[in-house]
Amino acid sequence: MTIRPLVIAHRGASGYRPEHTASSYQLAIQLGADAVEPDLVSTRDGVLVVRHENEISGTTDVAKHPEFADRRTTRTIDGAALTGWFTEDFTWSELATLRACERLRQTRPDNTLFDGQEGILRLTDLIDLLDAADRPILMVAELKHATYFDSIGLPLEANFAAEIARWATPNNLVVESFEQSALVRVRELDVPGRATFLAEAIGTPADQFGPDARSFADYLTDAGLARLAAEVDGVSVNKSLLFELDDDGSVLGTTDLIERARSAGLETYTWTLRAENQFLETNFRRGQRARELGHWEREFAAVMRTGVDGVFADQPDLALRARAAL
Repeated sequence: MTIRPLVIAHRGASGYRPEHTASSYQLAIQLGADAVEPDLVSTRDGVLVVRHENEISGTTDVAKHPEFADRRTTRTIDGAALTGWFTEDFTWSELATLRACERLRQTRPDNTLFDGQEGILRLTDLIDLLDAADRPILMVAELKHATYFDSIGLPLEANFAAEIARWATPNNLVVESFEQSALVRVRELDVPGRATFLAEAIGTPADQFGPDARSFADYLTDAGLARLAAEVDGVSVNKSLLFELDDDGSVLGTTDLIERARSAGLETYTWTLRAENQFLETNFRRGQRARELGHWEREFAAVMRTGVDGVFADQPDLALRARAAL
C-alpha cells in the first residue's frame, strides 16, 4: 500500500520565505502543498493575527519603531518569562505598520533578503489568500496560548469562531492546540472542521494546573489516547516521539505511537520536517554546517513510513518529493 500523508506547509513555505508572510503561503501553494498552517494570536482589540508567538521581536521590525519603545515589557506566558513586544499590547492598526523578518537568521540567511518587504497577516487576510488559490487548500489553524489569552479578556476561541465562520466547512479546516480545553471550547462554539491535540515530547500543557495536572506523556499512553479520542479527532506529535534512538542519538527505528493512536481512532500528524542538519536526527546529518541540507530524504521517508496521516514541513516541495518516492 502506498503511504501518502498530507503535506502541510508549516507557517507557509517557511524554509524559503519569512514565516507567516503572504509570499510564504503563496509559495507553499505554488509548490503543491495540500494544506497550510497558521499560528494565531490576538491583538489588544481582539483581531487574530498570524504569528508564531505573541512575542514578536524575532519576527518583525518592532524594535526599530521608536514610537513603540515603551511597549517593551516582560510577561509570563505559559509559565515562562519572556521580554519583548507582545501582540496583545497593540491594536491591529498599530501592528499593520510593522514589517515581517526572518526568525531563523543564522540557519536561513537567504530568507533575510526578504526582510521588510511584507507586513504581517490577519486570519482574514489568509482566508482571502486561500480563496484566491486555484485549488482547495486545507487550513490547519493553531490557537496559541489560549488559556493565557482567556485570562486577559481576549478569548481566542470565541474570536476565532467569529472570524472563521464565513469560510470554514467540515472539509477545509483543522483546528489544533496544545490545550485540549481550547479544542473543547471551539467545538462548543460549533466551529466546523476537525480538532487535533498537539503533544510535545516533554512537559505539561498550559491548561493543566495543580497536583492533578497531566503531562503530555500521560496523554500519549493507550488510556490517554482513548480519552483524547472521546473529545477530539486527532493527535499531532513532535517528530522525536516517532524515533527510537541509541545512546548517541542515532535512529534505530520508529516507535509504535502512530499505530497506537490510529488504533484509538485518532487521525495522526507530526511536526516538523526540516531539511537542514540543525533539525535532523543525528545519523541523517551530512557535513559539519548546521544550516546545510542533510540526508533529509531518509528522515522524511522514515517518518512517512510510520503511516502518519499528515506531516508539517518547512520545505513542502521536499516533503512532496519524499512522499512521491514512497
